[in-house]
Amino acid sequence: MQTANEATAEPVTALVRREWRRFRSRGRLIAMTAATLIVILLGVAFAFIPSSSCSEGPVEVACPTSRVGPGGQTVSDSFYFVHQPLGPNGTITVRLASMTGIITYPPPDHDEIVPGLVPWAKAGLIVKDGIAQGSTYAALMVTGSHGVRMQYDYTHDVAGHPGGVSAESPRWLRLTRSGDTITGDESTDGTRWSKVGTAHLPGLPATVKVGLFATSPGDLTLKRVALGASLPESRFTQVTAVFDNISLDGAPAAGWSAEPVGEMGRTDWERYHRAPGLVRSMGTFTVTGTGDIGPAAEGGFTVGSTLIGLAIGLIIVIVVAVRFATAGRRPQADVAAVSGRILTAKAIVIGTVAFLSGLIAAGVVMPVGSAILRANGISVLAVPARTELGVVVGVAGLFAVASVFALALGTLVRRTWVATTVAISAVVLPDILGTLPLLPDEVAQWLLRLTPAAAFAVQQTIDEYPQVTAHYVPSGGYFPLSGWAGFAVLCAYATLVLGLARFSAHRRSTALQPQAQRS
Repeated sequence: MQTANEATAEPVTALVRREWRRFRSRGRLIAMTAATLIVILLGVAFAFIPSSSCSEGPVEVACPTSRVGPGGQTVSDSFYFVHQPLGPNGTITVRLASMTGIITYPPPDHDEIVPGLVPWAKAGLIVKDGIAQGSTYAALMVTGSHGVRMQYDYTHDVAGHPGGVSAESPRWLRLTRSGDTITGDESTDGTRWSKVGTAHLPGLPATVKVGLFATSPGDLTLKRVALGASLPESRFTQVTAVFDNISLDGAPAAGWSAEPVGEMGRTDWERYHRAPGLVRSMGTFTVTGTGDIGPAAEGGFTVGSTLIGLAIGLIIVIVVAVRFATAGRRPQADVAAVSGRILTAKAIVIGTVAFLSGLIAAGVVMPVGSAILRANGISVLAVPARTELGVVVGVAGLFAVASVFALALGTLVRRTWVATTVAISAVVLPDILGTLPLLPDEVAQWLLRLTPAAAFAVQQTIDEYPQVTAHYVPSGGYFPLSGWAGFAVLCAYATLVLGLARFSAHRRSTALQPQAQRS
């Protein structure tokens, strides 16, 4: 038996090599391989299950594809557009005289249609690189409840003055283009102007589309289910904006064109009551539209959706780590097994193996699973490559730190089944309870803030945007902490338990040392 003094004198690298030799038994290597394969195989199997049919009766139509914005993320880009071409320099000015809308099916009277504007209904001026969805743009608008805003390239939002539009207080809007720079100004009287913001759109072509737009996103309501969880429901909305005093400088001689960007006009309200489009009368333009321009917050799968087997793989890693901590232990006898240096060496070994397991699992299943989903006609929200890489590294870190947490628990508790139960209950169970639509949203959010399961946030690939109305809760794919903040919570727990385990090991080692010397 190795004495505590011998373990202390041995270099850390030698301890790590020795613990690696202990770890690499056939059973442990098979288990870690199984953890990796479980994540990959379940993710691939999940990707094959859903399929999308875009047939309309006997006619086959192309499935709609996700629209990707300049930043590489999936975006919403649907509005009614009245436009003319604009050269490298020019200005468009307009007065927004009124802005009205409708909201369908508000609870509890689901057959009622009421007048009103949702908070992010939008109407105003826009400069856009053509009419293709996802192309670069800058817009100056009045919103339903958030005043004047300047938004550009889907994720950027700059606030102007608050307030809405009425017959007594119309809003004047102006967009000015100078090369790649777009400036937005607002006024209450058309004489005194104040700057709202400036957008720089690199690569903007010499000729763009400029004009009026109107759009209104779906209204969000929540349906209570299960143990108090909420499921989102979206209601159709529409906005109608009346523009006059339109002036355009810097544009070639051309007439106005009017068309929808994206699909609209398919609801019964639009077919039988008010269709999207343009009505012109004596210099007044009335534009009606629906949809949204901004980041896509909901709808379709994410690249992280393929990590469906993550919890099962992590459970296997936890079991392996706990058993590695307690393997060969004899109560009141094995001094070396409880030394702090040996514990550190074990942590390095299990953490490294778990990191590689998670890295391979996420690095394979995310691109392969996403490709299969897209091949089946399923929309997968696009994200920049750096975001996807961050998830892969984050999952590997989750595996590594969770394994060290479990190892420390096994060392501290010295009961395999107790340590395994506690580790799984702390790391995995809160994520299952929080992300399934079971618990009230507030409870789910606090679970994923305060427990080690906060680290599951590393798999989140979509951000929360204040200018987009969505159900930002764990069951919708939104964790209450950012990925690295959640990962830091797990690291704090692992550090705490590892410190307690080292302290406990030191006390046991000190208490047993005289006995070991006498033997």
